[in-house]
Amino acid sequence: MRIIFLGTGTSVGIPTIGCSCEVCTSSDPRDTRTRTGLLVEHQGQRIQIDISADFRQQMLRERIDRLDAVLITHAHADHILGLDDLRPFTFRQGEIPVHATAETWSRVERVFYYIFSPPSNYVGGGLPRIRREYIDGRFEVIGLQITPVTVIHGNMEVTAFRISDGRFEMAFITDCNLIPENSLRQLEGLDLLIIDALRYKPHSTHLHLEQTLAYIERLKPRRALLTHMGHNFKHAVTSSHLPTGVEMAWDGLQVELN
Repeated sequence: MRIIFLGTGTSVGIPTIGCSCEVCTSSDPRDTRTRTGLLVEHQGQRIQIDISADFRQQMLRERIDRLDAVLITHAHADHILGLDDLRPFTFRQGEIPVHATAETWSRVERVFYYIFSPPSNYVGGGLPRIRREYIDGRFEVIGLQITPVTVIHGNMEVTAFRISDGRFEMAFITDCNLIPENSLRQLEGLDLLIIDALRYKPHSTHLHLEQTLAYIERLKPRRALLTHMGHNFKHAVTSSHLPTGVEMAWDGLQVELN
C-alpha cells in the first residue's frame, strides 16, 4: 500500500489570496499547500479520499490516469468541489463508486443537483458517471478494509477512515475538533495516523497543534503525519519542534506502507 498527499492545506490554500506573510511568500515548496486530499494505492488500484477544488491540478501534478473509488469525509466545499472533475476518468473507464454517509450525500446532491437530479429538459452531456455508495459500517474497496470512524467538526459529524491491508493499519482524520471516546478506541494500534492540525491557537471547529499532539500521545501510533495545516506553520520551523515520530506532511509526499 502506498499513499500520496495530494493536498495538505486548509480551505483557502497556501499561499492564501492577498496574504504576504512569511509562509505565503515562502520559497520552500513544502509551504505551498493545496486543499486537503489523499490518494491510496493498493495492488495497482487507487482510492481518492476527498476531492477538493484543487483536484484537477493535483491529478495532473501526480500524473494520475485512473481512479477506482472515492471516499468523502464530509460535504464542506474544500472537500467536494472537485467532484465534477471526475468526468475525464469516467469518460475513459466508466462509472466510479463514491462512498459517503447518507447525511453527506444529501448535501453533495444539493450542491451537484445537475448530476444527481437533472431537470427533465436537460440537454447536453458531459456529466460524471458516479455510483452512490452509502457508508453504513465497515466495507471493502480495492482489497482494503475500510472502517468509518466518527469525529466532530464544530456541530457536525465527519467521517474519518481506518484503512487496513491486513498487515498495515492507517487512519485519515481531517476537519475535527473532537474525537469521541468510542472513536478513539477504534483508532488504537495504528502504524500510521494522518490527522488534522490547523494552527497553534485554539479553533472552534479544528484541532490546534497542542490538541493534535495530545491525541497522538493518547493513541500512540508508530508514526503520525499532520495535514490540513494553515499558514501559521512554516514547515522548516514547526517541524523542528515536533516530537519524535510526528511529522508535517507536504503536497506530493509519498509514503510506502510495508
